[in-house]
Amino acid sequence: MKAVVTTGVGGLEKLEYRDVPVPAIGPSDVLVRVLAAGLNNVDVNTRLGWYATTVTTGTADLVASPPDDARRAEGGWSEPTPFPLIQGADCCGAVAVVGRLAPEELRDRRVVIRPCMRPAGSRDLRTVWLGSDLDGAFAQYVKAPASEVFPIDAELSDAELAALPCAYGTAENLLRRAGVADHERVLVTGASGGVGAAVVQLAIARGAIVIAVTSPGKADAVRALGAELVVARDGDLATELGPQSVDAVIDNVSGPQFGRLLDLLRRGGRYATAGAIAGPLVTLDKRTLYLRDLTVIGCTAWDEPVFPAVLAAASRGQVRPPVTATFPLSEMAAAQAAFLETRRIGKIVVVPPPVD
Repeated sequence: MKAVVTTGVGGLEKLEYRDVPVPAIGPSDVLVRVLAAGLNNVDVNTRLGWYATTVTTGTADLVASPPDDARRAEGGWSEPTPFPLIQGADCCGAVAVVGRLAPEELRDRRVVIRPCMRPAGSRDLRTVWLGSDLDGAFAQYVKAPASEVFPIDAELSDAELAALPCAYGTAENLLRRAGVADHERVLVTGASGGVGAAVVQLAIARGAIVIAVTSPGKADAVRALGAELVVARDGDLATELGPQSVDAVIDNVSGPQFGRLLDLLRRGGRYATAGAIAGPLVTLDKRTLYLRDLTVIGCTAWDEPVFPAVLAAASRGQVRPPVTATFPLSEMAAAQAAFLETRRIGKIVVVPPPVD
């Protein structure tokens, strides 16, 4: 089959489009023919070695920077990335082969794969991620445990479904962990990105009042998602919104604005994060944290109800992933370059060639 193989930490030259063997499935696995696969920050960050502890800047600062030996050695989130690796956490596909212990009714169904897997169960936060810990969807076929493969009948295109799993699962997990409820005021940073747009839609589906932060050129697109108020990311949020004016902050941007975001939380407010694209190192005034009884929540492992809730919202038409462009799988380097464009709104999706 054709696949894009990431050979190690480095630039776009580390992405090789080539022939590889079709995965051999186990008795509890299924083989999925990939119809479309979405791009995520993790694809770029892993290739750049951003998760290495030696990195202290945002993703954009690494794009033109050659990796050092520490980044090459560490690579992954908690363990070195198993290069060479087929990346791709987001998969919309059709089940082609069913293992002997897997449900036969999955055969030929259009499905999405849950990218965040917790094989040790709900009491263990250790995760296995599609496209980071095991080969993912940047290929004509991908294998997955049958328990992680979900049929879906939503009226969404293959490309839209491919933009759903990682971003909307992460967004739902953030909102659940932060306990966002009806009529609460929620501030969402990076609202034009994949996770940010998902947070906006899923928060509105909960009945929350969404205040979205984005660049001025993307404000209309974010309003179209349903945000009640859109504010400029470079503006003075404290002046525009007022101190202690929101119940929760969902932030995947981080960087220098971290402290200002905490200032916006009311007493007892919650801050939840699953990313730091503007930079992982922040300054915290602990007096703000403890004197106002704030809760700061890191979110990586998805709780069991998260992914079924996302699929239910998609089936009800409550969410629709914005897709800004699709590329052939063979043009992965161009797709990742487009992904890094600051003007981009919504997700980038790649489509493998048809299977012979």
